[in-house]
Amino acid sequence: QVQLVESGGGSVQAGGSLRLSCKASGNTDRTNSMGWFRQAPGKEREGVAGIYEDFRTRSIYLAGSVKGRFTISQDSARNTVYLQMNGLKPEDTGMYYCAAGSELGTRAQVSAVSYWGQGTQVTVSS
Repeated sequence: QVQLVESGGGSVQAGGSLRLSCKASGNTDRTNSMGWFRQAPGKEREGVAGIYEDFRTRSIYLAGSVKGRFTISQDSARNTVYLQMNGLKPEDTGMYYCAAGSELGTRAQVSAVSYWGQGTQVTVSS
C-alpha cells in the first residue's frame, strides 16, 4: 500500500498562487510516477500534471489548460511531489488529488492511477 497526504490548498483571488505538496509513504516502489488531478463540482476528475523521474531521465506531463502557469516537481529523497500554481483562474477551482501510478509523467490518466490522496480544496475567486 501507498499512502498519499496532500497539503497546501486554500482560497485565493484570480491571479494568485498556491503550492500543493504531497508526501508519499509505504511501498512507494510499487509505482513509478506521481501526479495531480482535480475535480470540479459536477465534472469528471481530470489529470493536471504528472512526473516520472529517476537518475537518468525525467518525464513531465502538463494539461494544456495549465501549461505556462503550473509546475510539477519532485523531491525523491523526501518522497514528496509539489504542484506550484501561478496565475490561478476561477476555472482552476476544485478538489485537487495527489496520485501515484504508472506512466503519469507521460499522460495523467485516471485509469493509470493506483493510489489516491484524500484531496485538498482549491478555490479561486474572481
